[in-house]
Amino acid sequence: MNAAIRTLVLSLLLAPPAVVQAAGIDAQIERLAGEARAADPAFSAFSLERGAELHQRAFAGGKPDTPACATCHGKDPRQAGQTRTGKRIDAMASSVSPARYGDSEKVEKWFKRNCQEVLGRA
Repeated sequence: MNAAIRTLVLSLLLAPPAVVQAAGIDAQIERLAGEARAADPAFSAFSLERGAELHQRAFAGGKPDTPACATCHGKDPRQAGQTRTGKRIDAMASSVSPARYGDSEKVEKWFKRNCQEVLGRA
């Protein structure tokens, strides 16, 4: 998983949680932090601010109708989003959807697919 994707995932995981499944999320954060350190020895920490900026930024490399994560997920990660076909997407923020990041295989699957569409790379 590249640095931009890790930043986005972690910013969403680190959003102030109400009642979060801590063990699953903590394991995800530690695993992703380890990957980030392996890819870049200068890595020190994830940033909520960098993740929020990444969520809003428009990219030219992906599909023209999905230039940013916010296109489908909405500008506020605490609110539900909607796919281009009209399907509801649960809120990205762990404070609203605490179970969202508990399954690492599911997280990898969806971020890989969606980052390919938005960023043009996984």
